[in-house]
Amino acid sequence: MIVALVLGAAVRADGTPSPTLDLRLRHAVDLWRRGRVQMICTTGGPGRHGPPEGAVARDLALSLGVPAAVLLTEMRSTNTVQNLAFARALIPPRASVILVSNRWHLPRALAAARLLGLSATASGPVGRQTPGAAAAAILRETAATPLSLWRAFRWARRSGP
Repeated sequence: MIVALVLGAAVRADGTPSPTLDLRLRHAVDLWRRGRVQMICTTGGPGRHGPPEGAVARDLALSLGVPAAVLLTEMRSTNTVQNLAFARALIPPRASVILVSNRWHLPRALAAARLLGLSATASGPVGRQTPGAAAAAILRETAATPLSLWRAFRWARRSGP
């Protein structure tokens, strides 16, 4: 079994998915429709605005015709490492994972997933950002990578793979 693990992203003040969350979730739904994954796991707890990111993404998947039986929802994480660690408990044993996020986020997420013992590959949608926004995202990832890997390393040592 292969599970698309959709990494969380912001929810707007009105409770709708941000463009980033929408893009990630629609990519996962496309993977499911093409038969590349059998389940979709949405992740993310409450952020600055309203409902948990995982719940908003799940509701969008349902509205796009994905049956509830193939959806898993994690709703308490607050960062990438927690997205991965908390979702790991929901994913069936021996399932493979395809991480779904923006392409600039995937190297950090994939490295953290491997530190946490997840058998994972990655798939990201083609982005729609301006060159300036893409550059800012890449710089953010460069700065965030050491902290995320440290968090994943500590989590794995504490809980085991």
